[in-house]
Amino acid sequence: MWIRYTQWDPKRHGRKQSTFERLFELFKQLLHFTAGDAAEALRWLSQLDQEYGLTDEEMGLGDFIEELKRRGYLQDDERTGVVQITPRMERTLRQSALEEIFRKLRRGSLGQHKTPYAGQGDERLPETRPWQFGDDPHLLDLTGTLSNAFRRSGIDQWSLREEDLEVYETDHHTSVATVLLIDLSHSMVLYGEDRITPARKTALALAELITTRYPKDTLDIVAFGNDAWEVSLKELPYLQVGPYYTNTRAALQRARQILHRRKNRNKQIFLITDGKPSCHFENGRMYRNAFGLDRRIVNKVLDEAVRCRREGITITTFMVARDPYLQQFVQQLTRANRGRAYYASLDRLGEYLFEDYVRNRRKHLR
Repeated sequence: MWIRYTQWDPKRHGRKQSTFERLFELFKQLLHFTAGDAAEALRWLSQLDQEYGLTDEEMGLGDFIEELKRRGYLQDDERTGVVQITPRMERTLRQSALEEIFRKLRRGSLGQHKTPYAGQGDERLPETRPWQFGDDPHLLDLTGTLSNAFRRSGIDQWSLREEDLEVYETDHHTSVATVLLIDLSHSMVLYGEDRITPARKTALALAELITTRYPKDTLDIVAFGNDAWEVSLKELPYLQVGPYYTNTRAALQRARQILHRRKNRNKQIFLITDGKPSCHFENGRMYRNAFGLDRRIVNKVLDEAVRCRREGITITTFMVARDPYLQQFVQQLTRANRGRAYYASLDRLGEYLFEDYVRNRRKHLR
């Protein structure tokens, strides 16, 4: 029998997608760009269908919409009659965002998310070591212990001593409290570049990762513009740019307050922004200056970064703009907090954030 190996060709050998599956994949991507606006996404899908002939005799666009409703992805608003996505579709958007980011990550770049600290941890490892005073007796390796005793004393005069005892190594699993800060200021959609969609998609994916794979971790989302406010998991798909100014100080303050309530051992802030801080509140009124780096505003932000450092909170900044002038501010912020900064391209923002999240989980327990 002869076996011939050829290069895999998904078009020839792979399972052919149905019309519904092709339309559904495209529809999910359009929902990311429309911030969860189902009606707008369907209008875009209709225009693409007219131009590229996406539907066929098997399924027209009307059939596709009815199938989405039948499967629980879409529903009509009872009051307005406008079509909208359901909680099931919201969950699907988080899952698709997570899958997209993991597809881009290099294979093997994500570890098992354990600390490098060996000792009396949570999970037993196959490796063993000599017993030490204070070790949990439940971790005793009976086979290894008996083997040590037989090698030392033989069968006829068998005895057991302290130096024969072997125990299993264990690994600690960290729990991490993370606050993700998302800049919703006007500049996130200026200059002909959509920066809010990658930020929103990254938040969706991170929320799905933590809730499904690291349930002991916590994730809080804070959006900021003129001020800062908490965003629930349900609100994530619908985040849109609105405020004009950037109140980074308020965002860090809100994150610090949230983390103060969390009991996790490790605490961190992820800051996604594309611009400079341009406002803050003084004595109940907003002080603002959108022209250049105002030292009065910047110093207040740096003060917050120092407070975070003193409270053991690391700030990792993901800068989605390449302006060297703005990067100076990020460098100052990073030095003040002793944190990290990434100058991430929009198409790799999720990869940078995920790799840093996993790396931060590999810490010694204090």
